[in-house]
Amino acid sequence: MDALDLAPHDWRHPRPLRRPRVILRKTPASASPTPTSPAPSPTPPPAATRESSLHLLRRFTHGITPDLLAHATAAGGARSWFTAQLAPSTVPDPVGDEIDGWFAFLQRTPEELYTRSRNDTEGVWAVMWDLARWTVCRRLSSARQLQEMMVDFWSNHLNVPVGNDDAAYARVDYDKVIRANALGTFEHLLQAAVVHPAMGINLNNNVSTKKAPNENLGRELLELHTVGVDGGYTEADVKASARILTGYRVDLWPAYKAWYDTSRHATGTVSVMGFSSPNTSADGRAVTLSYLSYLAKHPKTARHIARKLCVKFVNDAPSDSLVTAVANAYTSSGTSIPATLLAMIDHPEFSSSVRAKLRNPMEDWIATVRALGIVVERPTTSSSFVNAMHWQYVGLGAAPYAWSAPNGYPNEGAAWASAGRMLNSFNLHRTMAAHYWPKDDATLPDLHTYLPALPATLQQVLDTVGTRLLGETPGSVVSASVAALLGWPLSKRVTARELNYYWPIIAIACTLLDSPLHLYR
Repeated sequence: MDALDLAPHDWRHPRPLRRPRVILRKTPASASPTPTSPAPSPTPPPAATRESSLHLLRRFTHGITPDLLAHATAAGGARSWFTAQLAPSTVPDPVGDEIDGWFAFLQRTPEELYTRSRNDTEGVWAVMWDLARWTVCRRLSSARQLQEMMVDFWSNHLNVPVGNDDAAYARVDYDKVIRANALGTFEHLLQAAVVHPAMGINLNNNVSTKKAPNENLGRELLELHTVGVDGGYTEADVKASARILTGYRVDLWPAYKAWYDTSRHATGTVSVMGFSSPNTSADGRAVTLSYLSYLAKHPKTARHIARKLCVKFVNDAPSDSLVTAVANAYTSSGTSIPATLLAMIDHPEFSSSVRAKLRNPMEDWIATVRALGIVVERPTTSSSFVNAMHWQYVGLGAAPYAWSAPNGYPNEGAAWASAGRMLNSFNLHRTMAAHYWPKDDATLPDLHTYLPALPATLQQVLDTVGTRLLGETPGSVVSASVAALLGWPLSKRVTARELNYYWPIIAIACTLLDSPLHLYR
């Protein structure tokens, strides 16, 4: 794609421009320090090894950083890092723990959130904004990057939007359920999520009764969550599915109350896609869990989940060979999510899918902040980075959990490849690289500290800055784009005086971020 022309004047005759104020604050102890000396010349490992490692890290983290690369190296390579990440509780996460302490809502029950909203102490909509902020902070800074990726994936698959004001009271607790099961088994995840009050409210199961079963959750359970739209279920299956799920109640007046109501459960024989039960007990919870277990292990669910994972993490049109291999691992492991992921990354199609996935706007926003080395801090005012960033990524689209329909955000790149989206991304990259806004209560590294010892050729400058921002050198096409933008040949030896201007370094950073090297995962 073409480089974004940021030039306010002729690059070949630069004049000094006043730099914006850069706020430097104390960096959390475990975060990457801001460079204070010229960056060393890159000394990458063999190309094939480095490329495969970067590919795995790009797909299963929210963006390459020097800290991430160091951790992967210390772990013995990207795949060893990945394997360790499959057990998030064993991964120390001091920065993530610190971030958790910034948000009081995490400690409140649905009942408390309801009471606070009803008495005008704190609107539940404000809690949902903070849930998004906390989620983004964790994606930015947590050492448990794979867990954050899978929380995103499963939250989208089992979507309960934060815009549902009634479900919002239980949405924080729902997030905890997703996180607790994101790297466990799909069977347990499905059982916990489907009967959760947030899901019940969002898909009307909280008002479903034996006299008037509401089919919304019963249908979406089949169509979206398990066997898929082509799963072969019938209308009779949908009706029986809805009857099984009756009894899970949530009331929102005069107080929040979630419970199982045996008087509302529809008894009598049920049959759904090979599952059957006499369903004689007024307490249908055991039948429900058995039904959900059956659906989780269904062969069509295995293929539906496998394909969705492959579209998210491999390419938009995964081969039948890949989907079959992943589905087989899912089935043979008893729906183990780690085993399923390992089968996917070990398939040859994964290693050949380098830069086959376009980042959506939210992924781009997070990866941009990570690439630029911005470190967020505890918010103190409405203009603090952590608070103000919400309006920035909401404006871009794809804010966390904001998709209103039950099917979740699309994972295919075509949904995010419009000209308008690209222009918005280009503008984002300039805004963030230039430290325009937001900038309070954050460490904003001076990009000039990412330069090599000068003088150096323009190509050496690009290789050093590219390695710092993206984890790799930019290559001939992107390098030529920067050279054309600056009006300097790649062989030109650039002096400190020539680069001691505000716009040239911004032009370099923005062109790197505007390129496919950054926009594609």
